[in-house]
Amino acid sequence: MQDEKIYARRDGAVGHVVFNNPAKLNAVSLDMWDRLLAILGDFAADGAVRCVVVSGAGGKAFVSGADISKFESERANAEAQERYNAISGRGYEALYDFPKPTIAKITGYCIGGGMNLAACCDLRFCNEGARFGVPAARLGLGYGLMRIERLATIIGLPRAMEMLFTARQYSSAEALDIGLVHRVAGDAELDAVVAEATGQIAQNAPLTIALAKAAARELAKPDQQRDHARLERMTQACFDSQDYVEGRRAFMEKRKPVFQGK
Repeated sequence: MQDEKIYARRDGAVGHVVFNNPAKLNAVSLDMWDRLLAILGDFAADGAVRCVVVSGAGGKAFVSGADISKFESERANAEAQERYNAISGRGYEALYDFPKPTIAKITGYCIGGGMNLAACCDLRFCNEGARFGVPAARLGLGYGLMRIERLATIIGLPRAMEMLFTARQYSSAEALDIGLVHRVAGDAELDAVVAEATGQIAQNAPLTIALAKAAARELAKPDQQRDHARLERMTQACFDSQDYVEGRRAFMEKRKPVFQGK
């Protein structure tokens, strides 16, 4: 239902997660994190969904961070903050560990928690008017190790330190220059840019893509913690799959393959 603060829809092979709190620039409260977990669980279980796009309603913001108006009720002290972190953390981790490709479609403000949400996605596309920043230093918030690590993995530690120390906002051009986003498009072109990417992903072999994403997540761990056996099993599954047969036949027959994820 599109009257919910966060809702899901499906467009063919593409699942959409929409943060729908435009009056507050899609700021996120605890109940929205619970809903995100349910949506991602449904999309993960749906074999017809090949990738997921995360966006914000209204055009003025992707996600502007936590709902500050609810800090007194949800994050008033260290104990309440710990509870909030546990619930929101499950949402971030569910998106980061989602087994299929994820794309953040960013319009307008992508601030604080919105930056962390975007960093949990695999790809990030934005409109020309997008603005990025981490204002934790202006609010006295603790921006923890995992958030800094993920941001630094994308843009490098020196750039991440500048962003955190200054708490300033970055333009879409700056975000592209430092590698925070993959593409910048005009307002009228952004949907088409995202659709082109999701279309390319959806027509490719799901098992191969799943392996690539799993490998990327393992690369983020120290070598001694990486599950090499799991990746080897996934690699073997690709070569044993019907899709591998289909890919070879399609190549020989000079046609587009039709992959089933089997």
